[in-house]
Amino acid sequence: MVDDEPSILETLKMFLSPEFDVITADCADAAQKHFAGCEIDIILSDQKMPRASGVQLLEWVKEHSPKTVRIMMTGFADLEETMSAINKSQVFRFILKPWNGDHLVETLRTASRASLLERSHEQMLYEMQLLNDRLREMNLELENRVADRTKALEEACHELEHKNKMLEKLALTDPLTNLPNRRAMDRLAERELRRRERYLGDLAIALIDVDHFKQINDQYLLPGGDQVLIDLAKCLNRSVRNVDFLGRIGGEEFMVIAPETNMEGAVVLGERIRTMVEANPFAYKVHAFTVRVSIGIAIAPSGIEADYETIKHLAAAALSDAKKTGRNKCVYRMVSNRPFEPAGKTPTAGIV
Repeated sequence: MVDDEPSILETLKMFLSPEFDVITADCADAAQKHFAGCEIDIILSDQKMPRASGVQLLEWVKEHSPKTVRIMMTGFADLEETMSAINKSQVFRFILKPWNGDHLVETLRTASRASLLERSHEQMLYEMQLLNDRLREMNLELENRVADRTKALEEACHELEHKNKMLEKLALTDPLTNLPNRRAMDRLAERELRRRERYLGDLAIALIDVDHFKQINDQYLLPGGDQVLIDLAKCLNRSVRNVDFLGRIGGEEFMVIAPETNMEGAVVLGERIRTMVEANPFAYKVHAFTVRVSIGIAIAPSGIEADYETIKHLAAAALSDAKKTGRNKCVYRMVSNRPFEPAGKTPTAGIV
């Protein structure tokens, strides 16, 4: 922790020491000396300090200790300072004074998990490099020791393949919900479009966005928002068919790819998702509440040429219409760009 006010340093150290190993510094120069003596996982720095500001210190840390997670804490929420901290030093979080104790601890826990995950990824890459080195050495000896080394080579190849599959899965999986991420969903959509072209079938793509998710985050902070997304992912998984593909593509937005789904099927799918989410009991700690979603669905009918970007753009436009016209509803669009609202499907516009 770096702050030019001794009372703040002492208070923070007493508050955080039960859970974290805390090192304090009253200026940027003192903080930089600590980096020379030990490996530091997280730095929490004040912005307004004499000689060197928090942004300057964190920019130095980014260059000299890039693995250290950087957090800025200040009592002055200036937009220019915030953008400078984000762009120059790539801060992990921005905390305003006076800080909330629970929020500060949870932020540090999240930063600690991020640091641990980064180091575990590096360890895995290091192990893979060792395996590759081992394979190269074994190949040099193969000519004279083929019989003796075959089994060891097969085991090493199997282990390398296993780790590669693990890395591939990590690259295509959303770590919070364990659903396919945006990259994976893009691949699945392109694959289903090729299948659609071959078999002349229908295809629907739905974009689902949580209504007023910022209010949930503001009220229950990051852990509460994360729990809502985890529970929502489970609810959405129950509401789609086995042949559908569900993924989280960013923030509070999810996507469903529904093969062999025409307009009527899309209406059934959209309303089933919307009503099941609204009826699902959501809770965080002792707080129970209702979550509602807006849905935009684009349908590519059989026989009409359509690429992924076109369908996704129409689904996004339909989602925007749903948000603008009351939320907690489904809006449908055909690839022909003709909006479609099914008769008698006007859900209540309750807002969380």
